Amino acid sequence: MAKAADCGREGRMALAELVARTRTVRRFREEAPLAPALLEQLVDLARLGGSARNAQSLCYLVVTEPALRAALFPLLAWAGYLPDWPGPAAGERPAAYVVCVLDRERQRGPESEAHFDLGISTQNLLLGAAEHGVMGCRIGAFHAAKVRTLLQLDARYQPLLVVALGEPAETVVVETVGTDGDIRYWHDTDGVHHVPKRPLGDILLAPPARP
Repeated sequence: MAKAADCGREGRMALAELVARTRTVRRFREEAPLAPALLEQLVDLARLGGSARNAQSLCYLVVTEPALRAALFPLLAWAGYLPDWPGPAAGERPAAYVVCVLDRERQRGPESEAHFDLGISTQNLLLGAAEHGVMGCRIGAFHAAKVRTLLQLDARYQPLLVVALGEPAETVVVETVGTDGDIRYWHDTDGVHHVPKRPLGDILLAPPARP
């Protein structure tokens, strides 16, 4: 029993470390391809996530072919808090994309439920990627109609999110939000990406007094 308990503690530590290093990355080693088997494994992790009404209405389209990646790139918006940054330069662009698509014929409830599923599934995907040294960026700002046309999707399918993936080519530092309360991420002069996070005490609410 003691040995099983020790394994459980080690597992929790491994998960905590994995969550902590699963950060959004926007610059990649474009020349480093991702193995098709790995990408399929990551989609399978997404598939295994919980789903509202168990509708499982999300589908995934993996984009690795260079010409298709090049055509998809300008349809994406990269960083809302960095208006002067046009996105990763050539050589720093993703090695792959996973386009997350809603299958309207499989959706059982309101579309908002699919967005809950989307958060679960893509976090599974990104955690699995980080375990292999691969990082990603979830992109919700894109030209949906143009993406649908590019990927030859019919009206049944609605692109909801694009996940960019690749080996990271930037350092991401998580730090505590300052006294000014500014939560905007930023790049320093060395290109390090800083991500302010609220401290635990700011998000953990006290329980109500006993009635």
